[in-house]
Amino acid sequence: METFNHKLNTYLESWMGPRDQRVRGWLLLDNYPPTFALTVMYLLIVWMGPKYMKHRQPYSCRGLLVLYNLGLTLLSFYMFYELVTAVWYGGYNFYCQDTHSAQEVDNKIINVLWWYYFSKLIEFMDTFFFILRKNNHQITFLHIYHHASMLNIWWFVMNWVPCGHSYFGASLNSFVHVVMYSYYGLSAVPAIRPYLWWKKYITQVQLIQFFLTMSQTMCAVVWPCGFPMGWLYFQISYMVTLIILFTNFYVQTYKKHSGSLKKELQNGSAASTNGHANGATSMERATAKKLRVD
Repeated sequence: METFNHKLNTYLESWMGPRDQRVRGWLLLDNYPPTFALTVMYLLIVWMGPKYMKHRQPYSCRGLLVLYNLGLTLLSFYMFYELVTAVWYGGYNFYCQDTHSAQEVDNKIINVLWWYYFSKLIEFMDTFFFILRKNNHQITFLHIYHHASMLNIWWFVMNWVPCGHSYFGASLNSFVHVVMYSYYGLSAVPAIRPYLWWKKYITQVQLIQFFLTMSQTMCAVVWPCGFPMGWLYFQISYMVTLIILFTNFYVQTYKKHSGSLKKELQNGSAASTNGHANGATSMERATAKKLRVD
């Protein structure tokens, strides 16, 4: 195995240049196979999990969901705060920042970005909760693509460009995750759920995040500072794929649903009148389905 890892690392360095020695010995970063294996395990669970749950009652997971989402909210806030303060007081250049120009700040950024990389592994639990609760409609191509790709991308980021211009996308994403995971944590409590109004805006904030990240990455292309150009072009390309996929999700989920709902109300269709059969909405009846307590 050591021979294989050595050959793989040699190949990667011959293709992408020397790795950053500041992260040598850090958990999961020395060799790529563990990260790849974890991703393969994730995809296998995504494939086999719904089959396993097909003839079983869904789990509630309510208590676990509250704790899980609270934990990720706090972790995301910590990463956002640490990255923003380090960059602000460390004098990072907004338009372009190299990876070897501010040692003290760089080291702090590297430490926080390792947690950001590791958080992408923790976030695999998003999908596992969908499977356990039998919310299979939420396990979309976008969801799987985003979760599986981020962990692997950030392994490479941490090994080659673990600071400098890499901070911006992680900072924005951490802020978005504060908003997102706080919503999902609160929505796991039925009494609070009716007061949560910002769900549809989460996707809008995510799209703004992608546009801002792409724009800031383009700044480093226009005003270069030594940050590797290949990484910048990759970042821009990846943001384009996310913008396309998230825009499609937003249109399919909110715009079309809003249009069909208005049409149903105007026509007095069966779907709208039956929605309150037996004194409960269809959503309330779905929620009332028997859940197996975990």
